[in-house]
Amino acid sequence: MTINEPSFWEGLYDRGGDRWELGRPTPPLEAYLRRSPPPRGSIAVLGCGRGHDARLLARLGYRVWGFDFSARAIREAHALTEPEGLEIVFEQRDVFALGRDYAGFFDGVWEYTCFCAIDPLRREEYVGLVRRLLKPDGWLLACFFPVREGTGGPPFPATRAQIRRLFLPAFVFVEEYVPAESAEGREGIEWMVRAAARAEAAPAPPP
Repeated sequence: MTINEPSFWEGLYDRGGDRWELGRPTPPLEAYLRRSPPPRGSIAVLGCGRGHDARLLARLGYRVWGFDFSARAIREAHALTEPEGLEIVFEQRDVFALGRDYAGFFDGVWEYTCFCAIDPLRREEYVGLVRRLLKPDGWLLACFFPVREGTGGPPFPATRAQIRRLFLPAFVFVEEYVPAESAEGREGIEWMVRAAARAEAAPAPPP
């Protein structure tokens, strides 16, 4: 059983090993949306978990799709969303297969704890997927975590240099900063990025 299989993530939920769960929307996302929300439109939340961020975005008028590998996470996202009467599409999916059905569909993508959950060997593939999901003028809003040296996981860490090397061929970084509103234990190891999709992907820089 590996991180590339739904059963791995189902097992974590069953054992209470979902340490990424905050029980609320991501604090850096809340702060960003108060300060400078992106234009309203359709947003994909990749690795949405129980849907806390998806619900926050839907309350603010975005059209939201949440995707997660775990069927249990999607069931619980539905259960938490129903009392609010919010219209959110939740799907249990392998995010790497989304390009078949949602190519060029979304105005924006919100990334938090999906990039750090996937096999690091698939990160370049993940960046390509995000770019493929977006409209030509689409945007990516991401809070990368944990941003540090290291290899073990999940969550699998990445440095800013590694993230830039992967994303800059397909995106232009418009804004980047270390958030001041991180959840306890995540202070200083998160990195908030707003990026615009390139019309045509540039060649990858040398490693």
